[in-house]
Amino acid sequence: MRMTTSDIESHVRDIYGIDVSDTTISRITDKILPIAREWQQRPLESLYAVVFMDAIHYHVRSEGQIVKKAVYIAIGIDMDGHKDVLGMWVGENESAKFWANILNSLRNRGVEDILIACTDNLTGFAAAIEAVFPQTDIQNCIIHQLRNSSKYVSYKDLKALMADLKAVYAAVDEPSALAALERFSERWDKKYPKISQSWQDNWANLSTYFKFPTELRKLIYTTNTIEGFNRQLRKVTKAKSVFPTDDSLLKMLYLAMMDITRKWTGRRQDWSLIHAQLAIYFDGRIPE
Repeated sequence: MRMTTSDIESHVRDIYGIDVSDTTISRITDKILPIAREWQQRPLESLYAVVFMDAIHYHVRSEGQIVKKAVYIAIGIDMDGHKDVLGMWVGENESAKFWANILNSLRNRGVEDILIACTDNLTGFAAAIEAVFPQTDIQNCIIHQLRNSSKYVSYKDLKALMADLKAVYAAVDEPSALAALERFSERWDKKYPKISQSWQDNWANLSTYFKFPTELRKLIYTTNTIEGFNRQLRKVTKAKSVFPTDDSLLKMLYLAMMDITRKWTGRRQDWSLIHAQLAIYFDGRIPE
């Protein structure tokens, strides 16, 4: 899916009623920037059931050099089960400090509480969340953890090793998961000592989902919600290997986001079940 001039023209006409048939893309997209900035600052809900946070990377020209920039993305699921992109921010390489700024900006836009935050395992990320939303449960994405675990595994071991890891993350409860991790460690530590060590070091935030029932687990144990969104963003932007400025990147992402989210309809089918479970686990934090 590439956004052509005519795609953008019709898109802008549909949404904003701006007639742009005779102008060039850059002229069109100059009108987009203030709209994107306004969107970035709009007020948000006071409570989100789940917020997924992840970064996607792009190359941008900066002072004559090509620099790798991180685009930070937050997607929230509100208490009615609706999904919403809370914001997209262009920053330097991914850092916990930048995430702390984003979390503060969410708070300034009206977010008072997040029940569960699903994130990658970036150093300092959990501390950044705790500093701004101290009551939030943090779930590190299992998919990110698996990717990191399999990075240096030889091809011939990969299938067996991943099956042994699956016994850990797909276990019925936390004690079974810890027993499976122990078995994994006995089998693989000689060859790949860092893998079980990483799971143990990050266990507090990897194992959060075990305390919840199946429906809720499925929702939070991976950042699939945001990974799917990022995949669609990449499709739109893949034609452009380098963006001339941060603003041009933000404009393109904003237009792509509007296009992707137009197809998001209604709430999750299992939401009433999930909501009932959230009400039990987060008693006192969900308004009647």
